[in-house]
Amino acid sequence: MKRSSWKDIILTLAAGGLEIFERTAGRRQEDIVAMCKRLLHLKGEASAISLAHEILTTYKDLSSGGRLKFFERLITEFMPDAERLDQAIAAYQRQPDANTIASLQAAAESPRQELFRLLNMGPDGTSSIVSMRQDLRGMLTDYPHLSPVDADVVHLLRSWFNRGFLRIERISWKTPALILEKLIEYESVHEIRGWDDLHRRLADDRRCFAFFHPALPDEPLVFVEVALVRGLAGSIQEVLSARIPDHDLEFKPDAAIFYSINNCQPGLKGVSFGNFLIKQVTDSLAEEIPSLKYYATLSPIPGFRAWLKEGLARPQSEIGFSEAERSCVSQLDDHLWVEDNSKVQQLKPLLMYLCAYYLLNAKHGDEPHDAVARFHLRNGARLERINWLGDRSDKGLHESAGLLVNYLYDRKAVAHNHEVYVNDNHIVHSSTIEQLVRKRPRID
Repeated sequence: MKRSSWKDIILTLAAGGLEIFERTAGRRQEDIVAMCKRLLHLKGEASAISLAHEILTTYKDLSSGGRLKFFERLITEFMPDAERLDQAIAAYQRQPDANTIASLQAAAESPRQELFRLLNMGPDGTSSIVSMRQDLRGMLTDYPHLSPVDADVVHLLRSWFNRGFLRIERISWKTPALILEKLIEYESVHEIRGWDDLHRRLADDRRCFAFFHPALPDEPLVFVEVALVRGLAGSIQEVLSARIPDHDLEFKPDAAIFYSINNCQPGLKGVSFGNFLIKQVTDSLAEEIPSLKYYATLSPIPGFRAWLKEGLARPQSEIGFSEAERSCVSQLDDHLWVEDNSKVQQLKPLLMYLCAYYLLNAKHGDEPHDAVARFHLRNGARLERINWLGDRSDKGLHESAGLLVNYLYDRKAVAHNHEVYVNDNHIVHSSTIEQLVRKRPRID
């Protein structure tokens, strides 16, 4: 009999361990689905809370593959009862009234929605479901058939995170360190470079506000950073590097610049409350600081460079680049172009025109191609001004060719601007923007 080597023994043990692990993971996945089915039929609230907690704990222990299988089984095994639905449809067709409509709605609702409602009863149920939805969103690109599960979760989250449940808080240097640390972690527009940088952003000429939910008391949902300045700011470098005003001199800002808006919870994407935050902050600042006349953003244009590259790659693009323009715009590929004054001067008129064209004419369906533009225009802002080299950071140059936009929130015109945008797809914009887009500059 051939003697086994240590290597063979180790490989055998490893294979056996893997088989045991796979069987255990499979059982966990089977167990969690069985527990979910049992939860839907429990009558006692205490038992339901306990089982909901056990399900959420089991889910956290699943591998990424186990979580995928769990969501797939939610698709196949938690569908509305076909016979009950047929009966409800037939009853409605015989007698369409309020009672048969209610019965039809109840029969058509996915059992998954009731499952998630019950899971929400568990300790930390809301935060667990938000994390679960983050996992699910990460799978949708490769597994689009899971979208009905995502739709069910979003439907519930929009109710649970209704504006009426949210509370607004001003963030200051006295805010607990746990929350301040999360601001540093969640800042995705303009990186906060440590505690000194954060301290500057919370100084007397700055404001920071965040929305919180009772179920996630230490987790900001969205926060906005505001600079109190004189006139519309056009450069984020100037905003971030500005010195704190001298206390011995009277400082009367006339503009509140919203320079960073951050959604902190990926699991809540599609559950929008940033618009409520802007409106409430604007109202609060107007009451606190009577000298303010202007409320505007200093916003990136994250889709601009990608749109340019796509246009350059297609011979028949919507913008129709000439060879001279193609050669000019291709200089953006050299990340040092911003240090070359001759390139800067050559690029400026064309890029300013192209950016204005992009914001007004490039479309995503009936709305602007740019996601930031869609957000502010839906909320009633006016496209006010494009700022040349307002953001020289690597990210700003890569995404927006260094350009930044002021979206102006005129408190008297916000409602009107919102209405004409959502009803007629009309983008309210200033004469400055109109002049930019009216005449295409000549590039020799």
